[in-house]
Amino acid sequence: MTTIKDSVHDYIELGSTAAALLDTPQLQRLREVRQLSTVQLVYPSANHTRFEHSLGVYHLASRAADRLDVDEPLADRLRAAALVHDVGHGPFGHQTEAAIERHLGRHHDEIEWLLTDSELGTALEERGLDPEAVAATVDGRGPLGELISGSLDVDRMDYLVRDAHHTGVPYGTIDHARLLYALRIVDGELALEAGNVATAESALIARTLMNATVYRHHVSRIAGAMLDRASERVLSDGVIDPGRFARLTDAELLATLREHDPTADLATRLRERRLYKRAVWARRGDVPDRFRGLEYDRTRALEREIAATAGVDPATVIVDSPSEPSSPESRARIVVDGELQRLEERSSLVAGLDACTREMWRLGVYTPQADVDAVRDAAETVLEVESTVPA
Repeated sequence: MTTIKDSVHDYIELGSTAAALLDTPQLQRLREVRQLSTVQLVYPSANHTRFEHSLGVYHLASRAADRLDVDEPLADRLRAAALVHDVGHGPFGHQTEAAIERHLGRHHDEIEWLLTDSELGTALEERGLDPEAVAATVDGRGPLGELISGSLDVDRMDYLVRDAHHTGVPYGTIDHARLLYALRIVDGELALEAGNVATAESALIARTLMNATVYRHHVSRIAGAMLDRASERVLSDGVIDPGRFARLTDAELLATLREHDPTADLATRLRERRLYKRAVWARRGDVPDRFRGLEYDRTRALEREIAATAGVDPATVIVDSPSEPSSPESRARIVVDGELQRLEERSSLVAGLDACTREMWRLGVYTPQADVDAVRDAAETVLEVESTVPA
């Protein structure tokens, strides 16, 4: 038995399978991919990695498997899936995910390709685990796959408390021990036992507050948008193969961007925290429906139109229109009067928090400081909005 000291869960005990998986290049790479990517530009202590997070998810999955008393083969699969669940992430995690999907057509949870042809897949097979079954569990499919990727999974339990710990923001400090204790299998589905509505609500509240203060902080959004545009440029220019791009570390991606002339300035700005500024920051209710949750090609066309109207280089205008907000935790199942119900059907808090997430939604237009005034005027005309950028 290998024991690892963790900053959040104290001591984590690894079985022989987990120890072998950790020694593969695919998992070791996660030591060099930050869990919160550009959030570190807002919260300097948020330097924890997806490697640490993977250990935490493994620990919680192990405890859940013991609590649910699942048979050992399934427990082994759940533990393995928890440990490897993030190996599909590219550099800077979610910040480059859209670019990778555009070029490879693959989401980070779709890791069968990686598990079936790598040292990681070999390590799984040598210990009697089917890589395809493990990959399906990572994607939330198969028996108890929702424990790894579901409405109230161990992934979310770990990242909320871990991100709160490392940013110093207390809002994500949920009672994950109680959540694990309350887990039950009812009619083959994962649920919380009766009397735990408030426990489930706490996770929903925590994620809502962490979205507002950490995950969707405007500085991180600006840096992430800049990173997305730079990533798209090196991929479109053929500087790097998309498959190779998806396996880079954070540092390797920044080096790649610095070495390509069209993206060198963005790389320097990211490294030195000389980010673009908000020319437009508009509330959801002030943005016409057709400009919300824009597809990539439509976004780029609008950027070119705004740039032409403003008389600036189109490469220096970024439109950031997020998709409509959602609350997966509200679909968590809970036992009420002996029957399974969704949290959204039982909790009056859910509707209020859904309204809160819609209230937090903002459309952003970003550009270098020198062009802010011109781009603001142009964007307000093109997007039919009025900017509410704080002073």
